Amino acid sequence: MASDTDETAVDGPLPVVPFLKGADGQDPYLEGHECGGCGAIFLGERTTCSNCGARDQMVAKRLSNHGKLYSYSIVFRSFPGIEVPYISAIVDLEGGGTLKGNLIDIEPDPANLSFDMPVEVVFADALGRKDRDGNSYLSYFFKPAA
Repeated sequence: MASDTDETAVDGPLPVVPFLKGADGQDPYLEGHECGGCGAIFLGERTTCSNCGARDQMVAKRLSNHGKLYSYSIVFRSFPGIEVPYISAIVDLEGGGTLKGNLIDIEPDPANLSFDMPVEVVFADALGRKDRDGNSYLSYFFKPAA
């Protein structure tokens, strides 16, 4: 039986969300599930399509690292320890899938942002956050496409 003092450190960072795959390797990616009936794409595992109701037709799919800014909010007030302002964004990924995350590497000013602007998904340390065992996390962010 394991005790609370056992080492529980893992090799490499932990994924910050279950749909971030390969966090401990060199090729992290986001995974969606596509309906074989209607082609709708969702984050997270499921057996039934929320769009058409098809059952047992969901197939795992690697999502694109490119998309367009659908919506955003510039956040000026947050929890203690969270640096503000930051940009909370919703992005439509190429090939399907919609995802919320933070838009980085751009000044949080509406003059710098435009709807449908091209962005890319990047993977980086989750702002220094660690679990109680000292394991770091890998997260995803959006940044303006080069």
